[in-house]
Amino acid sequence: MRLIQFQYSDGHRAGLVQDTQVLDLTSISDTWTSVYDIASEALKSGTTLKSYIHERLGHTPQAKTLEYSALLDGSAGRLLPPVSHPDQRRILIAGTGLTHTGSMQSRDQMHSKDQTPTEEPQTDSAKMFQMGLEGGSPPDNTRGVAPEWFYKGDGWNLRGPGDELEIPAFAQDGGEEPEIAGIYLNDADGQPHRLGFCLGNEWSDHRIEKVNYLYLAPSKLRTCSIGPELIVGMEFEHVDLSCHVEREGASLYDSGALLSGERNMCHSLTNCEDHHFKYPQHRRPGDLHIHYFGTSKLSFSDRDWCFEDGDIITIESPQMGAPLVNRVRRVPADNTPLRVRNSG
Repeated sequence: MRLIQFQYSDGHRAGLVQDTQVLDLTSISDTWTSVYDIASEALKSGTTLKSYIHERLGHTPQAKTLEYSALLDGSAGRLLPPVSHPDQRRILIAGTGLTHTGSMQSRDQMHSKDQTPTEEPQTDSAKMFQMGLEGGSPPDNTRGVAPEWFYKGDGWNLRGPGDELEIPAFAQDGGEEPEIAGIYLNDADGQPHRLGFCLGNEWSDHRIEKVNYLYLAPSKLRTCSIGPELIVGMEFEHVDLSCHVEREGASLYDSGALLSGERNMCHSLTNCEDHHFKYPQHRRPGDLHIHYFGTSKLSFSDRDWCFEDGDIITIESPQMGAPLVNRVRRVPADNTPLRVRNSG
C-alpha cells in the first residue's frame, strides 16, 4: 500500500496511490485529512493501517481520484511529506548509523588519518561497526548490542518531496544520505507501532564531522526529507537504492547501486527499534517518530566538491514508488554571532 499527503485547493489531504491514479481518501471521510488521522483511528480500533483503509474503502462511496503525475509535477496540488503531526513538536526525528555493510569504510575515513586498512579496528567507528557484526542481530527475546544513535530534531526540520534542503550559514557543507526511514506512531498506551517505510535523505554536514567525531551530534541538526510515499506492509529484507546529484542540468554524482534492508545490515530491524524505543520518553502516547536506518555509501568519501545552491538530489528505489527529489539551498554566509538577551 502506497500512501501520500498533499496540499490541494481546499486543504491538507491524504491519498492512496494505485498505479497512475491517487484515491483521495479525504473525500470519503472528513476526519481523514492526514495519514496520522487515519492511523490513529486504526490503532484505536485495534487493527492495522492497511486493513483499516481497505475495510473503509469497501463500505463507503467511491473516493475521488486524481492523476498522480499532476501531483508529482505540481500542476494540481503540492506533495507533502507522507506523514505529519498536528503539533510538529511531537515528531521526533532520529537515526541509526554504522548499520550497513560499506558504511564503516566511509565513516572510518572521516575519523582516521591513516587510510590503510588494518586487521584490527582502529577508530571508534570501526569498533562500533564490529560490535554490530557480532551482536546486532540477536535471537528472539534477547537484547542485542546498541547501535549508534543520533538526533536530528523535530517536525520543524522535516521536508517533503520538492522542498529545499538547507546548508545553514554556519555550516561547512551539506551531505546527502540516501536511506530508508521507518515511520512509527505510539498508541494511547505508549506502545509503538510501525506504520511503514519511506525513502529518505538524512541530510548532514560531513565536513564538520570530519574535524572531530565529537561533532557528529551538531552535524546532524539539519533539515532532512522523506517521501513521496509511505509504503505500508513492506518487508524490510532487501531494498535497492540509488542517488543522483545534478548541477545546472549536468550530472555531478551517481552513487551506482546502493543496498539497504536487513540482508545488507549488521543490525536487525528489531534491534534498531528496540534500542530506540527502550527509552520511556520515546514512548509518549500520540507521538510520531521518523527513524533513519543508515546508508552504505556517501558521495563525501570520494568527491572534491561541495554542494551549492540549486543542486538537485534524486533518491529512488523500484520498491519505494516515486523518487524523492530535493533542491539544495545555501543560506547566505553571516558570521555575526547570536547574542541572547538578558531579560531576567
